[in-house]
Amino acid sequence: MATATSESKNASDHVVELIVRDASAPSSEESDSEDKDQIAPLLSQERPKINIFTASYPRTKPRAEVTRLLESETSPFTNFILWVWNGSRYSGLLCMAFSSTIYFLMGVLTNIFSVQAIPLFETAFTRCAITLILSYLWLRWSEQPVFGTSQVRIILLLRALTGCISMSSFIYCSQRLPFSQAIVLNSTVPIMASIMARVFLHDKLKVADIASLACCFFGVLFFFREALATEGYFVKAKEASNAHAKTGHHIFAILLGLFSSIMGGTSYCLIRAGAKASDQPMLTVFSFGLFASPAMGICTYIFEDFVLPGFQSILLMLVNSIMGFFAEVLLARGLQLERTSKVANVQYLEA
Repeated sequence: MATATSESKNASDHVVELIVRDASAPSSEESDSEDKDQIAPLLSQERPKINIFTASYPRTKPRAEVTRLLESETSPFTNFILWVWNGSRYSGLLCMAFSSTIYFLMGVLTNIFSVQAIPLFETAFTRCAITLILSYLWLRWSEQPVFGTSQVRIILLLRALTGCISMSSFIYCSQRLPFSQAIVLNSTVPIMASIMARVFLHDKLKVADIASLACCFFGVLFFFREALATEGYFVKAKEASNAHAKTGHHIFAILLGLFSSIMGGTSYCLIRAGAKASDQPMLTVFSFGLFASPAMGICTYIFEDFVLPGFQSILLMLVNSIMGFFAEVLLARGLQLERTSKVANVQYLEA
């Protein structure tokens, strides 16, 4: 009996062991399968978030909204400036028109608020120095090369040289001639620029351009006809009363004024060539300021006596210099975008 019970116990134990083994195997497999089933949807949900291609799709709409928000926050004045600079098919004409308008306003401010006689070379030196400083800061802020590439340096040097010669000649001419005569001679600069552009840049000079240039020039003559007649009468009376008066000086001043116009027209062509070659009109302004500032300083020291300006004169010179800087930039931009003969007519707005 003892043997039987032990065998039965062994059998029962064996059965229990078999049952436990048989039950444990499927239960572990079922638990593993359940765990896999629970983990699988989690993995399938996380995969699109990890994928770099699907992660960028939800951000498209917020980025567009941010862009529209930034555009809406831009002031209308900034949008207008950007439109004038490069947002219109007439940007070249608009830039030249604004440049001429600024030059006109400079003349108005000088006539209204001028309280002290400042020598012209001293005024030119101040303007060129301010132009040099502002153009340098502009180039550094925009991370542009200050002296440009080696291909455009010769063009920039010639532009600075011709511009400086034109300015010096015009100052001498305006000191030796009546004001109206100097203005009329200076008004031939757009005509010379169109001729030089036809010769050097091979620009097409259309009949409409020639007609508009002629009409604008004769309009300037008509505008100053009374002043020319009056000043010519006084000049003749002065020469008749002065035995030592020499008409050769007057003729030399007129020829020098024409030479100034030729150099100014050549400078316009070089501005267009330099701005198109460097794709940066500011380089032409900087090169002119870099060359003209010391030249005007030397002319001030040699030919004129330095006059210490008062507070109002200093303020007026600074305002005119800053306005002249923006006028030079717009002038260079207009010549960069349009043909010289086409935008030269717009410059008669200055008169």
